[in-house]
Amino acid sequence: MGERIIDVANAIRAERYEDAAAVFAAGSIVRGQGTPFSDLDLVVVYAQLPCAYRESFRSGGYPVEAFVHDPATLEYFFLEIDRPSGVPALPQMVVEGIEVPGPSELSQELKRRATAIIEAGPPPLDDDSERRLRYAVSDLLDDLRAPRSREELIGAGARLFGQLANYCLRRRGSWSARGKAIPRVLRQMDTALCDVYCGAFEDLFGRGDPQSVIRLTEDLLRDSGGPLFDGYRAEAPPTWRRQPGTAV
Repeated sequence: MGERIIDVANAIRAERYEDAAAVFAAGSIVRGQGTPFSDLDLVVVYAQLPCAYRESFRSGGYPVEAFVHDPATLEYFFLEIDRPSGVPALPQMVVEGIEVPGPSELSQELKRRATAIIEAGPPPLDDDSERRLRYAVSDLLDDLRAPRSREELIGAGARLFGQLANYCLRRRGSWSARGKAIPRVLRQMDTALCDVYCGAFEDLFGRGDPQSVIRLTEDLLRDSGGPLFDGYRAEAPPTWRRQPGTAV
């Protein structure tokens, strides 16, 4: 599949992005971990564009997601979007991406920049951010203690699966992840924790038993003071106001 997917990426470049200065083929399908429904991710870089954009289409039998940039918009997304979020989506695609049709001076420069950003790590959590994330996790934890129905249990558990992983990864100074990437990123950080984490949520989703997830969450919150409710305060920015009755 590896050679086939690179052939598809080369064909897409020739058909849709002929004038691009660099193209990176990335994602699980390029790593050899794809499924029949996996996307081919492309990072397409032009010398200059009016604006960055993202587009989806099918080509060669594959669903394709293209993230189209120039060097300045790519740098903006690296530093102003992905790094503050804690999830290095674009830098990771550039670092792991296969250059098509091959390396160039620009593609190598972009790889070096993306590598430097990933190696620098995400911004450290300040006290307000840590408390905000811990409060959100604590709120979901309470929803698991006495759910009114199996449906509510699964709904709260699904949200907690992502939010607890994000809190744990960020508090340890690691890059975070979303959705299906969470187990892979957790395993890179701590194999034993990943096994416990996935096992606990398997109990919840598979058997409807939240006790393992409750214990896991309490354990992960303990070093920072435990679940947070009493005394929590979050202030909105003073500029968040409009006069009543203004047009919608």
